[in-house]
Amino acid sequence: MDTGTPFLKSQSFSRERVTQVIAQDGDALSKELNNLRHELYAPEAKKTLRSFTSGEAAKLIGVADGYLRQLSLAGKGPQPTIGQGNRRSYTLEQINDLRRLLDDGAKGKKYLPHRTGTEHCQVIAVANFKGGSGKTTTAAHLAQYMALQGYRVLAIDLDPQASLTALHGYQPEMDIDADNTIYGAIKYEGTRKPLAEIIRKTYFPGLDLVPGNIELQEYEHEAPRFMSEIHGGRFWDRIANALASVEDNYDVMILDCPPQLGYITLGALCAATSLLITVHPQMLDVMSMCQFLQMAAALLEVVQDAVNKNGNGPEVALEYDFLRYAVTRFEPNDGPQNWTVALMRTLFRERVLNSPILKSTAIEAAGLSKQTLYEVSREDFTRSTYDRAIESLESMGSEIQTLMKKAWGRE
Repeated sequence: MDTGTPFLKSQSFSRERVTQVIAQDGDALSKELNNLRHELYAPEAKKTLRSFTSGEAAKLIGVADGYLRQLSLAGKGPQPTIGQGNRRSYTLEQINDLRRLLDDGAKGKKYLPHRTGTEHCQVIAVANFKGGSGKTTTAAHLAQYMALQGYRVLAIDLDPQASLTALHGYQPEMDIDADNTIYGAIKYEGTRKPLAEIIRKTYFPGLDLVPGNIELQEYEHEAPRFMSEIHGGRFWDRIANALASVEDNYDVMILDCPPQLGYITLGALCAATSLLITVHPQMLDVMSMCQFLQMAAALLEVVQDAVNKNGNGPEVALEYDFLRYAVTRFEPNDGPQNWTVALMRTLFRERVLNSPILKSTAIEAAGLSKQTLYEVSREDFTRSTYDRAIESLESMGSEIQTLMKKAWGRE
């Protein structure tokens, strides 16, 4: 019998060797992902948004398809692209131009839903500290849904893993330089940058992005070192102040929080006007959400006490226009999932959104090419599969839009 050195010992690495291997693997993977990006988004490695059929455009605007045809024949507004079979299509920019055109001639009804000066910018934090809860998928689709409705949207990636950034066409470790995440606008050490200089346009008209990358993790180490300072150490209003500097340009901001209850997440919860908590309807996920809720409540209470003690005024108004739970990756034929959702509805009642986001091969397949379901064509999938998935996403978005309008006092 061989009594030599055990396999694990013979294969062990020194600390330096492990560091080298990890670094090499990370660099190799980054280069391969960049190569894939060039293949997917040739020739410039940049994402572009598909055009929309005249039927889709009419539905987004809220008019009949025949009315768009009449406008086109009369030479009014942007002219559609004519494809095979005399099919008409519009870009999202053209759709927004049509909205502006209709607004100019409308009496009462508004086709561009921009907020007025009396309506506050809606800041929606999408949060949970359980990985796999569908947080980024929900945030990305919600941001794009709002942009498709004609709102001016700012998506903020607060997660060091930066999946929201990658979904919008940027490779975080290659495209995002130092101080070009929200960290550059909220950090304690060095010179902070105005958030307006960090914001990037996306290929999605009406949707801007504050990208993320691994540097966001620096804030989690930096903030506690400055907590002993009464003024410089406050963390709870830094994200809120950064967002306030650009809020006049937007109707809604979507914050994709990291899967941890750290300083960035707490700052986002203090900056938010509304909170959306994602949950995968399985018992372990619900148990994790329970811990998240209890910890968040305790920590936010500490923040509120600190605000009152320091006499800083109502900078942090820990009141939300709405708080909702979004059920994600839901499988309607799964008995335990249905039981879990029923439990949540019994406990939380109207705070659970009526429309769960379905687990769908269409959403998963779109994600393989770093796309959302709004970016792919219905013809790329079995129509029933696509229709079920898009209906669940749009129903979720519609519920949130209704809550926004109610917060603004709109009918």
